[in-house]
Amino acid sequence: MFHNILVVCIGNICRSPVAEAMLRAQLPDKQFSSAGLGARVGEGVDPKARQLAEAARLKVAEHSASQLTLEMLQAADLILVMSDNQRRAVAEIAPEALGKTMRLGRWLDNGKGRDIPDPYLKSQEVFEYVHRLMDEACRTWASKLG
Repeated sequence: MFHNILVVCIGNICRSPVAEAMLRAQLPDKQFSSAGLGARVGEGVDPKARQLAEAARLKVAEHSASQLTLEMLQAADLILVMSDNQRRAVAEIAPEALGKTMRLGRWLDNGKGRDIPDPYLKSQEVFEYVHRLMDEACRTWASKLG
């Protein structure tokens, strides 16, 4: 049912590329991509996020940030965003995509769900916290999508 999964954040250099790699590692039979609402087009993964991802044996070295497009939203079977604000922003681009757009943290906090905060330009501790949140969220999504 969900084969083509798009992960979205703001810059496409911290959260979405790492979450994409986490999901791809757990669900190799599905297609994953990521993009940003205000992407830092062409940039690689932020050094702090990359270090944590590579320590977890995730493949992020080839990532190049992409701007979210209407075509990406239309092609995706499932769109995972980091916050309710991003969900609304996706709906502004493609109202028809709202029904297939959910927060990556949808299943966190015993199913209550939560946003995944943006670690960009923050401390190493914040990056580590966000990495742990995304890992938990991706493991739960993988169990539901697998």
